[in-house]
Amino acid sequence: MTGDSVSELPAGSWASSLAKRRNMQSNKGRDTKPELALRRAAHALGLRYHVSERPIPAIRRTADLVFTRARIAVFLDGCFWHVCPEHFTVSRTNPEYWSEKAEKNQARDRQTDRLLQEAGWAVLRVWEHEDPDQAATRLRELYDRRIAAQREEKAH
Repeated sequence: MTGDSVSELPAGSWASSLAKRRNMQSNKGRDTKPELALRRAAHALGLRYHVSERPIPAIRRTADLVFTRARIAVFLDGCFWHVCPEHFTVSRTNPEYWSEKAEKNQARDRQTDRLLQEAGWAVLRVWEHEDPDQAATRLRELYDRRIAAQREEKAH
């Protein structure tokens, strides 16, 4: 398929149709509405952060919000991509592919959490459907606990 061709799917494509392929390719990797809402809520609580950054440069995992001082990595997980227990449904089109993709995403999420925790980072996962103000409050509490623990460590 050339860049100009819009009439056929490339060989081996995961997409069931060209329209579905275009739709999925247009999904944003960052600055989504839920992510922007969480960032606004966190900022309103006085939190300052890095956006879409690797907490540990050597590990190819990008967190949505990174708090380097408190060593917190925040991931805003989409209900479809990360298998939300409330909202995930298996796609009716190409269900084998999407089920396998979802399982791989879950395994990668667990591995990411483990790698970051082993390196001393706290991981906070927020579902895209969660209220951003409540999620930001949880984040603020975690941040305050981590900073207090660091101060306590330095005092001893």
